Amino acid sequence: MTNSTSTKNIRPADILRKKRFGGELNESEIRAFVRGVVDGSFADYQISALLMAICIHGMSDRETLALTLAMAHSGDMLDLRRIPGVKADKHSSGGVGDTTSLILVPLVACCGVRMAKMSGRGLGFTGGTLDKLEAIPGMRVEMDIASFERQVTDIGCAIIGQTAELAPADKVLYALRDVTETVDCLPLIVSSILSKKIAAGCDVVVLDVKTGSGAIMPTLEDSKKLARTMVRIGNLSGKRFSALITDMDQPLGNYIGNALEVEEAIDVLAGRTGGDLRDVSLQLGARILTGAGAAATVEQGVEMLAAKIDSGEGLRKFAEMIRAQGGDPRVTEDTSLLPKAKSTVELRAGEPGYLSAIRTADVGSAARLLGAGRERKSDVIDPAVGIVMHKRVGDRVRRNELLATLHVGERSDRIGAYNLLQRALKIGPDPVSRPTLIHDVIEAEDA
Repeated sequence: MTNSTSTKNIRPADILRKKRFGGELNESEIRAFVRGVVDGSFADYQISALLMAICIHGMSDRETLALTLAMAHSGDMLDLRRIPGVKADKHSSGGVGDTTSLILVPLVACCGVRMAKMSGRGLGFTGGTLDKLEAIPGMRVEMDIASFERQVTDIGCAIIGQTAELAPADKVLYALRDVTETVDCLPLIVSSILSKKIAAGCDVVVLDVKTGSGAIMPTLEDSKKLARTMVRIGNLSGKRFSALITDMDQPLGNYIGNALEVEEAIDVLAGRTGGDLRDVSLQLGARILTGAGAAATVEQGVEMLAAKIDSGEGLRKFAEMIRAQGGDPRVTEDTSLLPKAKSTVELRAGEPGYLSAIRTADVGSAARLLGAGRERKSDVIDPAVGIVMHKRVGDRVRRNELLATLHVGERSDRIGAYNLLQRALKIGPDPVSRPTLIHDVIEAEDA
């Protein structure tokens, strides 16, 4: 695509007219659009009109790559070359009970690959990594870039919030996408996610694309399309991207809520619990190791990470990261130091049978009603509240058997959460198969 046209001479109306009739925008036009988003020279109604035109007509790979790179360059571009070795990151498209970052970041760091991770906060039914970390007493997730680089260099890992200067165009565009019903537009999703990951400066990025009732893409076909597009565009940018498509037809872990999810992550790192959360964490981490050249195969990567759990190194590294970011590392040895809810409410089965289905989004929404999540970015969360699931899809259930425990606080809508959770769990008379955990793997050559 040509760069010959000065972006200053391109009028918003020209870009709008071209895309309105299904034309392909060139790089100069896209850069002019992103510049106008950031400096305010494009009005909100013009931006909204273009977003809708993109949603209707789509974008080619060339357009999506140009939009991704323009958004990435709309603010600070982190240069992590001062940190020795390969730098890696992981991104999840959002889920319920998904605490993989707290598990794989210290484990991968123990294997010699530096994890320079920037994360976000939860919104709606999706939990945020930063909210979970802040449930640890004293834990800081805001850090200047020099301190971030120093910590990653010294101990091999850090998880912090994204700086305000990182891909500022995305903040404006996402706010308008939210009110114009263009959130689910594929090229806009891709450019939003990848622009921040490219600006963050890592060499290797593994994507965890969720599919199912608790995912942004509820169908497997749509999830595969999103994963392939992100891997394809990500690798065109010069970074090493790959993706797993993982199941969200039930919560990934059994604990939903911020302090509760930290507790479950600690239990996994300590080797006290396994299951789907551990398995997905090891698979994602193994692909980071192979992408970084630290493992020859995924199988070898899984073995390396599992060994760090068995030896206790992973848990010690997590404690080291907590200490470095001002938190109390004693929580890794004594989870009673984490915030605890005032009381609990039990949800029991009314009839025998088999747990045949879980509406995962409703489980996440029930946790939000308890105070574990937020509807708006300004909402204050309660780190102690949440839900502990005692059954998985496919499990046999006896009458009056415990299905879930709600951890409630003073501000919790316990009745609303209980009723929503009760409706989310379906019990049937016949046995059902357990959901497939990993539906597909997308490497660069597949995309």
